[in-house]
Amino acid sequence: MNENVVDILIYLYENYMDGEQAPPSDQHELRDELIQAGFPSSEISKAFDWLDELADNTQNPQGDPHQSHSLRIFTDEERTRLDVDSRGLLLFLEQSDILTQTARELVIDRALALDTAVITEEELKWIILLVLMNQPGQEVAFARMEDMVYNEAPVFLH
Repeated sequence: MNENVVDILIYLYENYMDGEQAPPSDQHELRDELIQAGFPSSEISKAFDWLDELADNTQNPQGDPHQSHSLRIFTDEERTRLDVDSRGLLLFLEQSDILTQTARELVIDRALALDTAVITEEELKWIILLVLMNQPGQEVAFARMEDMVYNEAPVFLH
């Protein structure tokens, strides 16, 4: 099975984070369940670390969410790992007031924390969903993003 961290994050979200079912109270139980579901132990550890870092970044946000709009220049690594569609999605969501500048930076940070060469637009949507879920006061933005993820409606009008 060629599962990656994003697959584990999606599994956790769909099984526990949407509020319908409580996760096991012990991380070892959750790890055992993920192993039973077919996920590699090394990827499970990376997913847990990714979630811990997300929680740490959410508790210590950097930047002012009320800053005026500015132009975001992507680094070479960001352009390599986030393709044109993914960067376009970030821009669209920021212009649509779904992502604040602070949330956008956290999304980019969490995307680059994955050990995949290229983050697809679909993977990025899930990362955005998880970031928004962990941002206080972003319930409306989260609901809009969740609708985009599950309804798979085209985000862009061409």
